[in-house]
Amino acid sequence: MTATHQHQHGGPPSATPQKMTPAWKLLATLAVAGAAAGWLVVMVYNVTLPAIQKHAGEQVDGAVREVLKAPVRWDTLYLIGNAVTATPPAGSNIRELTKAFVGFDAAGARIGVAVVAAEPGFQELLTLMIGFDPSTGALTGYKVLDQKETPGLGDKVEVDKSFGAQFAGRIVPLKGVKTLVAGNPSQVQTITGATISSRAVIRIINDAVAKWRPLLEAHDRGGQR
Repeated sequence: MTATHQHQHGGPPSATPQKMTPAWKLLATLAVAGAAAGWLVVMVYNVTLPAIQKHAGEQVDGAVREVLKAPVRWDTLYLIGNAVTATPPAGSNIRELTKAFVGFDAAGARIGVAVVAAEPGFQELLTLMIGFDPSTGALTGYKVLDQKETPGLGDKVEVDKSFGAQFAGRIVPLKGVKTLVAGNPSQVQTITGATISSRAVIRIINDAVAKWRPLLEAHDRGGQR
């Protein structure tokens, strides 16, 4: 029997063309997905915001107590324009206002004022709570609220307790030195290997006291309490 061979001429049969998705459907899908993602971000933010604000408030309270050496109580003053006031303007978002915390002892005497200040360190912003006596320019202490300095070097401005302990009782403006001179109340010994970060702390303190001291003195002269 002779086998029959069939020959097919030409190329393979053409594939069935797929239907293109209209551009408006792609855009609509992207819009819906983007809206859903945005809604999710907002929901997460709203849920976590109270906890974040509570933690921030507790951090500030703890820092005020530390730099003012455990005041019995403190009052909050607000910087409005170029003046300090105990009463913020109506409708103000108090959380957003720049503040000073005035600490008092058991007899009602002012023991110091604490303020927050932030300026560039070696890496990024270095944020401090600074305590001082506006009448003398003497420091009561400082505490690092936030820093991203080099671990093992610049972060010593926070973790090296001997460095921080120098500041209580020093008189502003401070000067950073490698070797202290006995009897000089304005000198602070910088940290070997972290000179830039330690000098940043000194600069931030000097600038903050220079800013706040005349404002607080003007507030005192005005008799506001």
